[in-house]
Amino acid sequence: MNATDLNAALLKLVSKKHELAQLAYNDARYDDVEEELHDLEDSFNEEYGDYLEEALEGVHRKLRSDTDVLLPTAYLTTSATPGPKEGVWIDSEEYPGKKAYLALVPNPTRFVLSIGQERKELWKHEAHPATH
Repeated sequence: MNATDLNAALLKLVSKKHELAQLAYNDARYDDVEEELHDLEDSFNEEYGDYLEEALEGVHRKLRSDTDVLLPTAYLTTSATPGPKEGVWIDSEEYPGKKAYLALVPNPTRFVLSIGQERKELWKHEAHPATH
């Protein structure tokens, strides 16, 4: 898995999601930007979905969560630093009674758990010498 390509594709998605979030629903560009985002998401899931879903399954095991694993693009944020409630809400036996959100973020590609203002990196794409 090429770390540069994965991160570049993720950055493109996050940027497009941010662009869409800045538009009002009645903006003439909204539907076009939304369509572009969906196309990017489809391509991303096709290219990297299996790899990232496997990583998500490991993260869910680590958190002792029975929350369903979703497509990787469901965990996208609108910036490289997730807000307190960005990503997907996840139930975790590791953090009972706390609202936890799991997000996929770039630079480097990783899954970050947000619990209030606290952030914990739970998985990071590790580039292997043969895959640079």
